[in-house]
Amino acid sequence: QVHLVESGGGLVQPGGSLRLSCAASNSIFIGNAMGWYRQAPGKQREMVASITSGGRTNYAGSVKGRFTISRDNAKNTLYLQMNGLKLEATAVYYCNVIGARAPWGQGTQVTVSS
Repeated sequence: QVHLVESGGGLVQPGGSLRLSCAASNSIFIGNAMGWYRQAPGKQREMVASITSGGRTNYAGSVKGRFTISRDNAKNTLYLQMNGLKLEATAVYYCNVIGARAPWGQGTQVTVSS
C-alpha cells in the first residue's frame, strides 16, 4: 500500500526552528507535486507549502520567508525547514500529493510554546 510518514515535529520556543521530513512511497512521489499541510486545533487543514516535481515552490503568506520546502527525489523524501516559528504555527503537519492525494498519514505534531 502507498504510504506517507511524517517526522521531525516537537516542542519549540517561539522563534525557534524545526525540520520536518516526509518519507513517501516511490509510486506517489516521483513525478508529482508534493505539499505540506497543517491542521491547528479547531481549524481545517490548510496547505502551507508546495513543490513541483521540477522544484518550483509556493508558500502560504503566513509562512513565506520563514519556511522552506524541498525534496530529494532520489530518497523519495520531502522536507520542510521551519524557521522563526510563531505560536500560530502550532498544528499537526501532514505531507501529501497535490491534487489527487494519497491516504493521509498520521502527521507530526509541532507545538510552539514559551
